[in-house]
Amino acid sequence: MVEDSVTGEPDLVAGDFSSWITEVQGAIGGEHGSEVPCDGCTACCTSSQFVHIGPDETEALDHIAPELLFPAPRLPPGHVVLGFDSRGHCPMLIGGRCSIYEHRPRTCRTYDCRVFPAAGLDNEEKPLIARQAKRWRFTYPTARDTVEHEAVRAAAAFVGPRREGSPEWPVPNDVTQLAVLAIGVHDLFVGGESEHPVVVRPDPETVRVEITRRRGIED
Repeated sequence: MVEDSVTGEPDLVAGDFSSWITEVQGAIGGEHGSEVPCDGCTACCTSSQFVHIGPDETEALDHIAPELLFPAPRLPPGHVVLGFDSRGHCPMLIGGRCSIYEHRPRTCRTYDCRVFPAAGLDNEEKPLIARQAKRWRFTYPTARDTVEHEAVRAAAAFVGPRREGSPEWPVPNDVTQLAVLAIGVHDLFVGGESEHPVVVRPDPETVRVEITRRRGIED
């Protein structure tokens, strides 16, 4: 087993890139959860993360004490956030394991730290997550796998600098949301024939319109 040159820990098998991105896009779209081979890792549960819970997630809400929840900023009534304790740990993490795993919120079900190496981004504010994310290694059995990964990184490199640019570009500042956005718009950066795909630079206005649509903002 190969060790990661940065962390000194064994590499983690992330899977074939094209298969993974199809799966993660389905998770982002709410079609299903993410199947992440965490192997006991709790970095996302111990990194001072706020977990959003929607009003429709009654099963999760039924298993979390109301005093642990508070209204989610800038969201309609009914949307809440589960905070963390003084150590930065999720209060539902007990004995190193999620005590409500079968009833965990949608945010937890869809979280996948492979989005960071996919987009070529580091979650520097969350060092435990960053350390784990650096260990993932994708495989590329076809040319499309390689091109799609290059396209995701090209999308991240294209939209990232616009986080502090014109308000016409509704690009999130949060690095996780930025990685997810890059995955969402990466198709715009893939051209050529289906059998011979290539990375292309799309028309910026096309990208802006798609970002605006995905962010749910009226143009």
